[in-house]
Amino acid sequence: MALLEGTNLRKTYRMSRRTCVEALRGVDVSIAAGDMVAIMGPSGSGKSTLMHLLGLLHSPDQDDGPAPILRFDGADATTLSDRERTQIRARSMGFVFQSFNLVPSLTAEENVSLAAEYAGTSRAGARAAAKEALASVDLADRAGHRPMELSGGEQQRVAIARALVNEPTIVLGDEPTGNLDSARSAEVLGLLRTFNRERGQTVVLVTHDAEVGDSCDRIIRMRDGLIVGDERVAPMAEPVYADEPQPLPLHSPEPVVALGT
Repeated sequence: MALLEGTNLRKTYRMSRRTCVEALRGVDVSIAAGDMVAIMGPSGSGKSTLMHLLGLLHSPDQDDGPAPILRFDGADATTLSDRERTQIRARSMGFVFQSFNLVPSLTAEENVSLAAEYAGTSRAGARAAAKEALASVDLADRAGHRPMELSGGEQQRVAIARALVNEPTIVLGDEPTGNLDSARSAEVLGLLRTFNRERGQTVVLVTHDAEVGDSCDRIIRMRDGLIVGDERVAPMAEPVYADEPQPLPLHSPEPVVALGT
């Protein structure tokens, strides 16, 4: 079942009186519930703009073409008021960005609980939910630390906890591993994949990184404001480590007999 479905999505940004940029030029896209999707393409391809529309951060253009449709969980988001869109974002969507976007004066727990309070949770309930969310990303012991006291990987895990604190239906990430080294990137991707599989949360990631794409179920490829490819990704094989016992063959091989014996 489609959780997000867009038709005729267009977005033009006016840079000056004479200059416009067509970021999206009529995109049709469907995201299934429970899927983990990467949106990939070169800079300027429109992938971040598409994520911003799917995340109800911006609205598609309504003029100069067929009427756009953007449905989230069955409701046409193009007809919603700004207040209704804000409520959906707060309660049903979580966002993770490349630059973390944490409030520097607040602790990790306060950053996460703030998102819960925006969604209407009481202060006490928000603090309890924040503690649980931080524990789920293995940061319970860093709850009282401010962002500058955390590593980049830890800051991104706080951002993931903030995105997950309201148990959203969908998590959207714009280059969520862009500021991390390969080890921390793998850590963040592992967390997102765990929540996708264990909680059934839909995940949509905008990325330049082929390894991020390979970790997803599906890759949507964009160029010049259009979708130019849409492919399923083969499941990644589980790694095999040298110290793991290997299964015995079902049938023992025939003994090899040396000639001349």
